[in-house]
Amino acid sequence: MKYQQQGLSRRSFIAGVAGSSLMMSMGSLVSGCSSEQASEALASGDLSKVFAPNIWFEINGAGEVLINIIRAEMGQHVGTSLAQIVADELGADWSKVSFKHVDTDPKWGVMVTGGSWSVHTSFTQLSQAGAAGRTVIIDAASKLMGVPAETCSAENGVVSAGDKSLTFAEIVSNGDFSRSISEEELAAMPVKSAGERKVIGRDVRNLDVAPKSEGSAVYGLDAELPGMAYAMPLLPPTRYGSTVNAIDESAAKTIPGYIGAIPINDPSQTVQGCVVVAAETLPAAMKAVKAVKVDWSAGPTANVDEAAIIAEGMRIASDPDGGTLYVNEGDIAAAKSGAAKSMAATYTTATALHFTMEPQNALVEFDAEGRCHIHAGNQWQSLILPYLAQALEMPENDIIIHQYYLGGGFGRRLFGDQMIPAALAARELGRPVKLMFDRATDSRFDCVRSPSVCAFEATFDADGALTGVDHAVAAGWPTKGMAPGFLGTGIDGKGKFDGFSISGADHWYSLPSHRVRAMNNELAQSTFLPGWLRAVGPGWISWGVESFLDEIADQMRQDPVAMRMGLLDGAGKNAGGEGSTVGGAKRLAAVLKDVSERAGWGREMPANEGLGVAVGHGQERGMPTWIACVAHVAVDPSSGDVTLKKLWQSIDVGTVVNPDGAMAQAEGAALWGVSLALHEGAQFANGEVLEQNLDRYTPLRMSDVPELDIAFVDSDEFPSGLGEPPLIPVAPAIGNAIFAATGKRVRELPIKLV
Repeated sequence: MKYQQQGLSRRSFIAGVAGSSLMMSMGSLVSGCSSEQASEALASGDLSKVFAPNIWFEINGAGEVLINIIRAEMGQHVGTSLAQIVADELGADWSKVSFKHVDTDPKWGVMVTGGSWSVHTSFTQLSQAGAAGRTVIIDAASKLMGVPAETCSAENGVVSAGDKSLTFAEIVSNGDFSRSISEEELAAMPVKSAGERKVIGRDVRNLDVAPKSEGSAVYGLDAELPGMAYAMPLLPPTRYGSTVNAIDESAAKTIPGYIGAIPINDPSQTVQGCVVVAAETLPAAMKAVKAVKVDWSAGPTANVDEAAIIAEGMRIASDPDGGTLYVNEGDIAAAKSGAAKSMAATYTTATALHFTMEPQNALVEFDAEGRCHIHAGNQWQSLILPYLAQALEMPENDIIIHQYYLGGGFGRRLFGDQMIPAALAARELGRPVKLMFDRATDSRFDCVRSPSVCAFEATFDADGALTGVDHAVAAGWPTKGMAPGFLGTGIDGKGKFDGFSISGADHWYSLPSHRVRAMNNELAQSTFLPGWLRAVGPGWISWGVESFLDEIADQMRQDPVAMRMGLLDGAGKNAGGEGSTVGGAKRLAAVLKDVSERAGWGREMPANEGLGVAVGHGQERGMPTWIACVAHVAVDPSSGDVTLKKLWQSIDVGTVVNPDGAMAQAEGAALWGVSLALHEGAQFANGEVLEQNLDRYTPLRMSDVPELDIAFVDSDEFPSGLGEPPLIPVAPAIGNAIFAATGKRVRELPIKLV
């Protein structure tokens, strides 16, 4: 028997009126379906047979533009930035623009907000969508006004041609919009030049600020459903391998409103040994979770501590043949065998927590058809859906994640593992369940930034010239634990690596020989679930790269800025290419020159004070954001206390879409870089994080905030990402400044001089 499936043939941009609104959508047409049929289906709402669209934006009869956003909002104004791209090309009146964060649906494709990707990966697509919408609007307007379309222009929600004009509202109410644009036509759609833009690059009203300020913004923790139970988790002593032996509910049963304690049996094995305690009210749940007693058999990592994890990283990093080959330029073996002199150093970072303001939570219900509805803020819906499907043993398409504002993400909400026990508990109880983590439990459940080790060796010839740098990188790998399909293969075809745990080692300096090897710390991997924390690999790898480069400059008796300028020659692979890589290392050299001049590099400094420099190229080599940083520190010689007095950064991110949001992102990232450098760090003890609340975990306080001087390069180049890159060079700049002030080299984060 032959099975014949009606297939999707091609993607088209379709415009059509549904009710009183003009819908602009992109979707796949079923074989044999005409664009006219698709427009009719869009207008009627009967989309299942001929057209599966994702409606990018719509314009109603009042001329108001609603833009659908698939990225998560967690303080970075992403909805505003993406809406600016569409609105600029469309020619919309910004005062009539709004956006909506959409729920999960296969039609949206991959839903992820991370990696500083949102603007970079959406800019072309949204620009073309806006331009296509403008074309449709102008075509309809030209017919209404009786003028050629090429004589019309759209700006501020009005289409004009000579002395004639129509508002978007008038056009939508009276125009003919049965129009389709092929994917090929869309790709060739002329978009505005930088000089023609009216919304991109302007400080506009950030559309998420008002609801947040007024208290109307709804976060995952705010979500409610009729008849829901409140629940809190009891976590086992280890992330993996712990099992529940017995649950004592006797004390909890005396609490009014207590429902019960539910052992979570997760078929996906993502959440192991967890017990969910449920009650009718939140106060009852908070009391009950303390009253329920669970007897666990702990997993095999119950005695692991931070020192053991770092020691294992040191051990594997010292193996000259270990790891997966990631960079192999020149001949590092020849550089070593022929070296007249060599130097080595090892840099480490401690465990770091995400510590989001909003602890993990999820509200889950099953509808009458058996579909699972999850209410929670999440950064990577497409990642957690397969885990949920496995845990619930149901199809992904029957699970819908309803998106909310995130009270902090920073990479923690890239993985929605808290949804799994909430969903299993809701199924067990047969009613909606709202699972909420308190602060300590949230810290214990965190997908922490792994402790890391970077081991370096530099070689020099008889004249003292640098001949090579060998670099080994060891850490727990987030991608291995949560998205193993994204692991890369070594450049020699052997072994695997986590790109998010090695990026930053493939820098833009031209070195005679350069080798980098990626190593997975299996003790870390088995003790906790490593996570992506803001800036991921470059956030700690560049700590070693940029600090060791200063050590090399000191060895060669060269000025650290001058040495970097010499190595950023833009030769060979460092010349750059297309997109945001245009200009290559020369653009990094330009921001380094700018920041060193603004900071007064080379000036005489007071006793016990110093300037330090470092650069960064963003999270990934393929989408660089060029950043140079100078730090000014003062060190108390008696106490060893470090005061960061000022931080300068020069940033070339290409086109800045939302200047106000860009500066907020840069300031926030830079300050977290300060926090990770000088203030915050955790450690494992007995298999779990020791610092579980703000009495012991000590991020940057307001009194420690330095003066910031951040400048963006005025550029029309393709936009890159900004949420994470400004964090990257901060720690090494501070460490190098401490050396300049004291002569003492620091190689551990967070930095402690006593």
